[in-house]
Amino acid sequence: MAPTIATTHVGSLPRGPELTPLLLARDHGEPYDAEAFDTVVQTAVTEAVKRQVEAGVTIVSDGELGKVGYSTYIIERLSGFGGDSPRKPALDLAPLPEFREKLAGIMGAQEFTRASCTGPVRLVNLQPLHDDIRRFQVALDAHGGGTRAFMNAASPGLITAFQANAFYPTHEAYLADLADAMRPEYEAIVDAGFELQLDCPDLAMSRHTGYQDMDEAGFLKTIEANVEALNAATANIAPDRMRMHICWGNYEGPHNHDIPLERIMSIILAARPATILFEAANPRHEHEWTVWRDAKVPDDKVLAPGLIDTCSNYLEHPELIAQRIERFTAIVGADRVVASTDCGFGTFAGYGKIDPAVCWMKLAALREGADLAASRG
Repeated sequence: MAPTIATTHVGSLPRGPELTPLLLARDHGEPYDAEAFDTVVQTAVTEAVKRQVEAGVTIVSDGELGKVGYSTYIIERLSGFGGDSPRKPALDLAPLPEFREKLAGIMGAQEFTRASCTGPVRLVNLQPLHDDIRRFQVALDAHGGGTRAFMNAASPGLITAFQANAFYPTHEAYLADLADAMRPEYEAIVDAGFELQLDCPDLAMSRHTGYQDMDEAGFLKTIEANVEALNAATANIAPDRMRMHICWGNYEGPHNHDIPLERIMSIILAARPATILFEAANPRHEHEWTVWRDAKVPDDKVLAPGLIDTCSNYLEHPELIAQRIERFTAIVGADRVVASTDCGFGTFAGYGKIDPAVCWMKLAALREGADLAASRG
């Protein structure tokens, strides 16, 4: 009998030592063998789909294995970006220089390009997306067997949080051009038969990272505009074909500057995507299941709580996962809950704490916990 509670994850998977140097070379504009790149990525995507299916994941992704990172890949598809700008440390890490150095040693160096917006943003090259779609379909044909599938894309607001505006007169003007430039990517993913996941950590994490210089009122106004841009860019896509992910940052830090969920909940619920993926496993946000309980969650929303911590190699026990699931099925019913992960397992090439073998163990445990919860439902 098919499981009654679906499982998924946020999208990115470990890229491995063979793929990472190729991704970084392409990101840095260095010469690379395009044919070899395609072969290595195809092999990695096919293996990733196979491993997800073996682990019992029911809504799989391509692992974002053709991208250097979930938020910065857009510089090879859009015009208007340049340079490599240093970023301020997150507010929780800023006063802890020794810990920052230790964390970099554990997580790996962030070697990807941090461009800024330096000119008009326009779509100039959608071929990398078509390549991602082709490789994903090959992998699904080999191992998917009709499995539901999704692909990630950066939301307009996420791009503004990572690629700072040094050109447009206003944030809203920057967003407007981003919405127009990203719309074809969003629609192409859905037209290919996949669910579209909009990555939106700008709605939470950027409060203490990319938008840290704003006061809270300014931040809330900014992310309201980000959601409006997301809604405009996806106006032609049915909400039930979309998911969105919010998080407070996939790193092991104090997180004592994370904005509380209740302050951004109404803005999150105003976004068009039907499925909402969010952190619910790590020790800074697990308690916020009560915020979902007390919120007026619209009947058309599906909750995909993170039940696996992606900053720790501890393997969650299936019983703990089941207990976490049951908190949410009690709120909206089992048919509106998808068991997920807090964040990605490999948000950037060469960066991440989770051992690849543990990644697959965690996804298998997620399946066990979902089945256990379903058996008691």
